[in-house]
This record gives sequence, C-alpha cells and structure tokens, in this order.
Amino acid sequence: MRYPEVLSIDQVLAQLDAFDAIIDARSPVEFEQDHLPGAINAPVLDDEQRIRVGTMYKQVGSFEAKKLGAALVAKNIARHIEELWMDKPREWRPLVYCWRGGNRSGAMAHILAKVGWPVVQLEGGYKAFRQEVNAALEQAPALTLKVVCGTTGSGKSRLLETLAAQGAQVLDLEQLAAHRGSVLGHLPSQQQPSQKAFETRIWDVLRRFNASRPVFVEAESKKVGNLRVPAALMDSMRAADCIALTLPRAERVNLLMADYAHFLLNPASLNVQLEHLTQLHGKERIAHWQSLSQSGQMAALVDELLAQHYDPAYLRSIDRNFIRYASAQPLELADISDEAFIAAARRLL
Repeated sequence: MRYPEVLSIDQVLAQLDAFDAIIDARSPVEFEQDHLPGAINAPVLDDEQRIRVGTMYKQVGSFEAKKLGAALVAKNIARHIEELWMDKPREWRPLVYCWRGGNRSGAMAHILAKVGWPVVQLEGGYKAFRQEVNAALEQAPALTLKVVCGTTGSGKSRLLETLAAQGAQVLDLEQLAAHRGSVLGHLPSQQQPSQKAFETRIWDVLRRFNASRPVFVEAESKKVGNLRVPAALMDSMRAADCIALTLPRAERVNLLMADYAHFLLNPASLNVQLEHLTQLHGKERIAHWQSLSQSGQMAALVDELLAQHYDPAYLRSIDRNFIRYASAQPLELADISDEAFIAAARRLL
C-alpha cells in the first residue's frame, strides 16, 4: 500500500472508529464551528496565519503567498510531530482532513507518510463529511423511539440519565445542546455548540444505536435553546409512542431547586431571564416574580412559575404535538430519590 492513502467519505465512515487518531488540519476557528467526532485540532495554519496567507494571495500574488504558507505549514507540522506524535509507533494509523481541497491535509499527510506512518487522507475533507451528516439527518431514523413526556420538573432528564446508566439506548438532546430546553435553561458553565456541531453530535449518537432496541428520548420543542432539532427527527419523535412521567408538584419544586441552584446564588441573572416572559404574563406579574427572587423566596417562585407558566404551556402543547400522548404509558414517581428513578427505569426496561 502506498501512503498517504486517499479514501472517500463512504470508505472513511465505514471504519471511522478504527483510526488511531482523527486529525483536523484546519484552523482553530473552523474546528470550533464543527469537526468529525473524536477529532483533535492540529492546524497547519492557525487563524492569524491563515489570514496572512490569504491576504498576501490577494494583494501580492499566489507565488509569494505559497512561499509564506509553505514555511508556516512546515514549522507547524514539525511542532505537532514533536509535541503530539513523537511517541507513536510505526503502526499508528491516523486520518487527516481539512476543509475540502486537500492542500492543508495533503501537506500533513505527505509528511506523516514520509515518516512511515500508514496515514489516510479524507477526500473532500470536512465538506464531504458535512454533506453526509446533512443527508443522514434529512431521513427519519430507522429506530423505535420512546418519548418521555412530562411537565417541567417531573424528572425527564434524570430518568434519561438513569436509563442510560441501566444500559438503555438514550438520545439526550438537551445534553447534546448544552441547554435545559426552557427560558431558564441556559447552562452558565457551558456555551451551546454551533448548529452544525449539534447536528454532528446527534448524527454520531444515532449511528451507534441498535435498531432492534428502543431509543428513549425526551419530548422537546423544535428548538433547544438556540438550536434547532432536525426536522425529520422531530417528526419521528412526535409520531412515536409516549411515556407520561408524573411527579408530585412539591417534589418538582425540590428537583428544580436542585437543578437550577446557580440561580439561587445569582437572583439578578434569574431576573434578567424572567424579563423574557413579560409579553406572556405582563409587567406586573414579572415584577412580582422578580421580587420573590430578589427576596430569596425561591421555592415560592418556582411553585408559581410551574402553576402559572410551565404547566399551562405544557398542557396546551402536548396533545397537539405528540399524537400518541393520549395513549401514553403512565409512569409515576413518588419522589426524586435515586431509588425512585432506578425503579422507574427498570419498569420501562
């Protein structure tokens, strides 16, 4: 075999999990936007260098730009070999890709092959991968979905976590989106991924599922925070069998107090989020809720939000959007203890 071996996206995807490393040779900004699952970023040109070379190409000429680019690329690849791969054995088999044309990944793959490693280069680069993800997500997944429905604070996300720990197949869209799916759902410790990265995460989870076993997923709206759930997946969820999870309201308040503890420490941040509900509830009610927040009456605030905002919104939408909810399998939780969630998960399994 002559290396670097150049493979099509279909050939690469058939063995994606078998590579010893997946190397994204693009710039950090490109990598941050989205990348192949499991990839590391080893740019042959960083963000500033890419701009320099591109500007020289336009303002001076291709020859001068290529000389500058070659010098920078050689230095960067040398540094990556020294810092990342000097300990790799002869059998180490990495996949390398860049954006599309293959110049950046080709330079890296050529040098790695000259070292003696059996390197593979992805033909068509990230663009070919992105086209594959788009095509896959345009199709309804050939899976049996079980949609966990329930009012806000009923423990849907915790049930999914427990199901996964028990060995079930779980598609946790809120986890993939780094958002809890409501106006208060932003996670302060995490930024949401880009739309493309969100879709790649979904694609990567879906491809690993066994079609002979059910997949549990939480009932979601079309958007999780700022991110859109792929339409074909959304349609499949809304046509799937449902599980109606219930939990006493006092326990729902306790669960939300635990899950949104970051707001307890920062009432000002909570009050900013409550402003987004002004159009639905009016300035007077929002001011009342903000006063509860400011005075530390969080349990009372959560209880009122459930009764006056979340529960009515849920009841208006659930039957309309999930056509099998009327025949949903009931699943009742007495409290939010670990034992209660484990027992509920085992009933489903």
